[in-house]
Amino acid sequence: MKRVQDTTDSLLSGGSNSKTTNTKPQRPTKNYRQNQRKKATTESTNKNTKVTSQNSRPQTPANNKKQNNKPNSKPWIKRPGGTIAKNKLRIIPLGGCEEVGRNMTVFEYGNDIVIIDMGLQFPEEDMHGIDYIIPNTSYLKGKEKNIKAVIFSHGHLDHIGAAPILLEKLGNPTIVGRPLTLAMVKHKVEDYKKNSSKNLKALLIKSISDQFKFGQFTIKFFQMEHSIMDAVGVIIETPQGSIIHPGDWTLERDQTGKPILDYAHLSKIKRPSVLMLESLGAIDVRPSANHQVMKDNLNKLISQAPGRLIIGTFASQIERIGWIIAQAEALGKKIALDGYSMKMNIELAKELGYIKTKKETIIKIDQIHNYPDDKLLIIATGAQGEGNAVLSRIISGAHRQVKLKKSDTVVLSSSIIPGNENTIQRLKDGLYRQCDNVVHGELMDIHVSGHGNRNDIVHMLKTIKPDYFIPVYAYHYMLKESAKIAQSLNFKNKQIAVPENGMIIEFDRNGLEVAKQKADTDYVFVDGLGIGDVSNVVLRDRQMMAEDGMVVVIATISRKNGKLVSSPDIISRGFIYMKENKEVVEEIRAKVKKVVNECNTTKTSIEENFLKDKLRNDVGQFVLQKTKRRPMILPVVIEV
Repeated sequence: MKRVQDTTDSLLSGGSNSKTTNTKPQRPTKNYRQNQRKKATTESTNKNTKVTSQNSRPQTPANNKKQNNKPNSKPWIKRPGGTIAKNKLRIIPLGGCEEVGRNMTVFEYGNDIVIIDMGLQFPEEDMHGIDYIIPNTSYLKGKEKNIKAVIFSHGHLDHIGAAPILLEKLGNPTIVGRPLTLAMVKHKVEDYKKNSSKNLKALLIKSISDQFKFGQFTIKFFQMEHSIMDAVGVIIETPQGSIIHPGDWTLERDQTGKPILDYAHLSKIKRPSVLMLESLGAIDVRPSANHQVMKDNLNKLISQAPGRLIIGTFASQIERIGWIIAQAEALGKKIALDGYSMKMNIELAKELGYIKTKKETIIKIDQIHNYPDDKLLIIATGAQGEGNAVLSRIISGAHRQVKLKKSDTVVLSSSIIPGNENTIQRLKDGLYRQCDNVVHGELMDIHVSGHGNRNDIVHMLKTIKPDYFIPVYAYHYMLKESAKIAQSLNFKNKQIAVPENGMIIEFDRNGLEVAKQKADTDYVFVDGLGIGDVSNVVLRDRQMMAEDGMVVVIATISRKNGKLVSSPDIISRGFIYMKENKEVVEEIRAKVKKVVNECNTTKTSIEENFLKDKLRNDVGQFVLQKTKRRPMILPVVIEV
């Protein structure tokens, strides 16, 4: 790796052979957001690149000169992922193009690989027992030494959550990110395996003007607005052109509706350019909320709540939480943080200087009984209705310290993650039953989304003027809607690629082309300590048991003559309550006897596997006819 500009390498707990500096990142001022925007407008991220007129139309592929290969150079090289063009950039999304989460994109040029993000996906409701899902990295098997860097766009779990597992699996390549992002990655790695963070090789993005050289890739950055501090956009320059990847983004506007950040400089980067734009808001036609409106509303709630104020929000909303703490502190209130990720993130932010507060302002959750209700503010996780999160435990009465009162005010300051609608509805119902003062986004602007809406996507496309467009990081139908937006702006079909997970998109000066082969992106489930040991077959069995239960059939037979030694035992779990369905149980028992007798011969013993299959099929069919349900039939044959 070669650094283009003279910036200091910061290694987070590097190994014994890594040079560690004591230089700390500059502590942010009180007006963090305003200063970041000011820096973004003055720092140039496209030095030493050819600049075109801002008002000129983007250069089309037809106007670009084709790159001439050397006469004797081989145009193709063999790789485990298939035959690839030597002088083409490969873009391979391993997740994030058919779901919300599991975000990870591989960029491959010759023998060099750069990766953006390593996120997790939370399980769907029918994925019983699964903790989370991570990207499938089988495409990278045998290419571990080619991975020059992993760049993290920001610290949300759908972008860094798989890092502890995947970094270790891929040989701990160099990681790149802003201070808070790298601190969160380090903490996740340490949580996953104690003392493993010392293996991290981290490069800190200390300034937006920093540039890094990784083989054929030149990496530059630009300021990005999102719902977490230290989000950053990435520019990947290659011999064939440039990739613009904002990560997750939003377009905050001032009171007049004008965007606060200007991305016009991205229209001047090395051509041809590809914009890979997160498109979660492609179906959102609502006007964007304003941070000042949100702050005014939250300030009113903080100052006027008659009893305790309980705010549920994302643990990653560090800037918002810091502002809430400052407002409550000014009113003489005590703040209790609850939720592991909430406390961890705020502690990291305090260490970096992103949040400053008096030592006595923040109290432990078990100290809330020492203060009057109107002097208490509790900030908790669980606004998405997660089963074991703080708000869910409060509603169920399982929380040891917080019992809801009618006089409490509960605020849900978060958006609904797609797929969580039913869970959040149950959360709201539970809160309304126990509390008279519940406030959420449908009643008041108390949250600003971290994702640009439909109009914002239009603005980004018009401002950046990319030659090609690849919508990413959303459900597939959202990507299609984002593509339609580009088409309405006169992008031709050949200028747009709507990706699927595992799709291999090849890019050069002649345009985008989808390869015939695809990378394997089958789910890799994490279940407790098991990673990938739960297959789709196992998950299907769990789904079957959850839907219709299980029936265990125990047949004890004689090894000599194959006859039943005793009456078969029937055990039901999640199927029927046996004491109240004795008739059904006896009919199943009779069916088992009949199957065993049909298989029995006096001359040879019964083949055990054959009998199990026969019991599974015949008893299963009998139960379906009898009850119209399909429980899992688990036959157990014991020979004595």
